[in-house]
Amino acid sequence: MKQQKIVILGTGGTIAGRAASAFDNIGYTAAQVGIEQLVAAVPALADEGPVITEQVAQIDSKDMSFAVWAQLALRVNHFLAQSDVQGIVITHGTDTLEETAYFLQRVCHPAKPVVLTCAMRPATALAPDGPQNVLDAVAVARHAGAQGVVAVCAGTIHSALDVQKVHSYQLDAFSSGDAGPVGYVEEGGIRLLRNWPVAQENWVLSAINIVAKLTSKADWPRVEIVMNYAGASGAVVEALLAQGVQGLVVAATGNGTLHHALAAALLKAQAGGVKVLRASRCLNGRVLPTPGDAIPDSEGLSPVKARVELMLRLLA
Repeated sequence: MKQQKIVILGTGGTIAGRAASAFDNIGYTAAQVGIEQLVAAVPALADEGPVITEQVAQIDSKDMSFAVWAQLALRVNHFLAQSDVQGIVITHGTDTLEETAYFLQRVCHPAKPVVLTCAMRPATALAPDGPQNVLDAVAVARHAGAQGVVAVCAGTIHSALDVQKVHSYQLDAFSSGDAGPVGYVEEGGIRLLRNWPVAQENWVLSAINIVAKLTSKADWPRVEIVMNYAGASGAVVEALLAQGVQGLVVAATGNGTLHHALAAALLKAQAGGVKVLRASRCLNGRVLPTPGDAIPDSEGLSPVKARVELMLRLLA
């Protein structure tokens, strides 16, 4: 029986970065190496079965755009529909990987594995971490029963629903917080700790057809994030309202608590038709709702993922 293909989509990031010195792990320029060259640098992939590559974008993920998201979702859906494709690997920058992962999980609803991977060191580093991460990601994509969007970094498999970047420099830069990882990649084998993530079934999935029609950033609803802190005011909210913001996510303190001045501004925005969600700025834990909450909570999503969720709701 002919072995199924793995598709590797390149979007740039540190994994495709170059620096002038092999000893420089931070002074590099991201998104310089093409996906074909990245894959060629991992000869062990040839032993794992057929792989095809495609360059979807070539950007530093700090500059991730709605246009790239839409194009990436289209290519993911295209390859997921092919019967001879077992799974998809996406090389991505670390800065916004968690947002892209959540977006693809919610929009593409993949029954096959879609695995985002990355690197904290550029391709020119003395000991780059990208090649091993790519090899691990392909192993996950080929694992029997794998499904949904996951991220693989430093041998750890994270669900798209839980993954967060938690360190600015270390190779093991991601965490799944309270939920814990899905599993680990160990010498090419997968050790699962819990079930693969599955798409959440609800009306937001109607956004799939809308995404296919998007052509520019202007088509996307504007959703911004504001933060609660000591001495917070409603000034930023008022300024955003004046600019026509359509949704607001507040990174609240603790269990969704808000300074009274910021709360008043958010309630005013909500009364005026702006959609508002409360997330917690705490790394672990979630906002636990109480009866009579005036502003709905994000149901455990981090502020940046709550923003993606709110955009999808507004699109739908």
